[in-house]
Amino acid sequence: MRGCRIVSEAISATGSPDEQSTLSPQELGRLVLRTWPYMRPQLRHLVAWIVARYALELVFLVATLIAFDLFNNKILLGEKLQPDQAVLLQLDESYVRAPDTLGVGAEEEAAPLDALFDDTDDVERPLDPAVTMNTEQRRVVRNRLGAVFAIAAILFFLLGPTIDYYRTWILQRVNQYLRVTMMERAEHLSLRYHSHARTGDAIYRIYQDSAMITSVVERAVLEPVVAVGHVVFSFLVIWLFSPILGGVYLAGMLPIIMLVVWFTPRLQIRSRRARTANSALTSRIQEAFAAIRIVKANRAERVMGSRFDGDSRMALDAAFYLRTEFILMRVLVVVIAGAMIIGTQYLMAGWTIAETPTFLAGAVALVGFSVWNLGTFQAANSRNEEFVEAGSELIGMWGVIQDLGVGLDRAFFLLDLKPDIVDADDAVPLPAPIREIRFERVAFGYDPARPVLDEVDLNAEAGTITAIVGGTGSGKSTLMSLLLRLYDPDAGTIRINGVPLVGIRMESLRAGVAIALQQNTLFATTVADNIAYAKADASRQDIESAARVACADAFIREMRQGYDTELGERGGKLSTGQRQRLSIARAIVRDTPILILDEPTASLDAETEHAVLENLSDWGRERIVFLITHRLSTIRNADQIAFLEDGEIRELGDHESLMSIPDGRYRRYVNAEVQIDASELPE
Repeated sequence: MRGCRIVSEAISATGSPDEQSTLSPQELGRLVLRTWPYMRPQLRHLVAWIVARYALELVFLVATLIAFDLFNNKILLGEKLQPDQAVLLQLDESYVRAPDTLGVGAEEEAAPLDALFDDTDDVERPLDPAVTMNTEQRRVVRNRLGAVFAIAAILFFLLGPTIDYYRTWILQRVNQYLRVTMMERAEHLSLRYHSHARTGDAIYRIYQDSAMITSVVERAVLEPVVAVGHVVFSFLVIWLFSPILGGVYLAGMLPIIMLVVWFTPRLQIRSRRARTANSALTSRIQEAFAAIRIVKANRAERVMGSRFDGDSRMALDAAFYLRTEFILMRVLVVVIAGAMIIGTQYLMAGWTIAETPTFLAGAVALVGFSVWNLGTFQAANSRNEEFVEAGSELIGMWGVIQDLGVGLDRAFFLLDLKPDIVDADDAVPLPAPIREIRFERVAFGYDPARPVLDEVDLNAEAGTITAIVGGTGSGKSTLMSLLLRLYDPDAGTIRINGVPLVGIRMESLRAGVAIALQQNTLFATTVADNIAYAKADASRQDIESAARVACADAFIREMRQGYDTELGERGGKLSTGQRQRLSIARAIVRDTPILILDEPTASLDAETEHAVLENLSDWGRERIVFLITHRLSTIRNADQIAFLEDGEIRELGDHESLMSIPDGRYRRYVNAEVQIDASELPE
């Protein structure tokens, strides 16, 4: 416990402003209202469920009241039936109490109670047939009531689970809609967001926080509708028994409301801390598995385990203190509610002893209860308990809603983020055929204070291969990211056939650009499916043709099932060079007018690299190809080479022309690479 206390104090001491923020009732209401677009497609189902649930609850409540009167007053005490009760049980008028005897008690005239359950006892006391049933009549009423109960039990057994299943089906459809919307929004956010946000946080928001809409619909809409119905109906019945009872409960509600108001912000703060801690834990798990090879290679399992243990303790303690706060509120509410029940039972017991008439006695003919007796006491006490239970449920729901509201607020945070890369209102499709791509004085920096690219000018024409060369951090990959509009330049313009990139529809642009990365992700599916990942309609002929260009066809056919061979997770069954060739084939199969290859042959041997580059040269005769590489064998074959240094293109030309520049930057770079390569040769 001491460890939990220390961690809890650490959470409190370091709580960020976001963790300390609370939601006002108005903000909470607006969050609930924001779920409306996701509920609207299921509106008719929601209404149907509410109607069905209300109908079932109403029938159950009325049946309970009728059963109390029939069993306690009619069967046990022998009172004759109300007219509507006789109709319900399909009995004739001999079972019905005469209208002029409704105020007369029948307890003194009743037959012995044991005679009802003793079929051999034919002894009967003198009865007043106007107000009291004989033993046989009571036995008939008992049997009829048992039959009605059996039928009702079967109906409830069939309808109850069906209605619950219907609710689950509705809520899951609502949750699916929000989750897909959040995923789509996250995918459309630029890399500026994703490069700064922890992946685990986005995962937690989409997977866990999005589920709050299901809980909000259930706990803030559906269940309160049912619970409010219980409270209102029970209170109305209680008030009909005695307005004094209603007054007691109204008076007891004031301290409960004050208690709930005091606990509300505390619950929200605890909830936000718990969700933040769980988000951090999710990020830690994601990071641990993503870096599992590095962890093992550096024997850092103990370090990673220690970090995970710390994050896990923070999450567990935050959840523990949230639940402690919630339980404390419920306990205090139950204490007040218990005092109200004890007080009302004391009043009802006195009225029962005195056989005091109930308020509006006999107003409901089917139910009965004209005076306070055992049946009336039990029926009223049952309503008291139901009123308190339903009210306690509402208080509990309010506490849960605070947690749900915080979760929903976190979920909507992702939806509220505005993508900074959007289509212009007058955006046009990608020009076709593409003749040239031009970078004009392009500048960009992930941090405005530290530019990565500065005044870059570059022109690439169709049918050419442009190699982007430079040291680590010179901005090579960033330049190609701008071409894909993963970011927008801070200054300058990129044009395709003279059309500014910002004026071209992103979907059309990215459909016209294929990219192969040095470490492209492969999936646990067939080789063919991996190649056709970005082009679902690719034919087997297209897939095999792309594999031949990437020099992958030969090793694929040597596999047990060829193109239908299942790969392990991340292509674990393949060598690094084989995975790289599949990555190139995946880019080629898209048959786009622009191809970007980021270190495409870094893991290939010299012979395979030469074959791949020759194939690419033939394949790309009418396309614009960009190569990001440092391998000299790859650079030599480019039509033009752009040498990047400190974010600027310092030199531009083919290999021969750049090597002819005395003391040129490219020449120094090549000589340095040659010396490095030579030093790595065996002596």
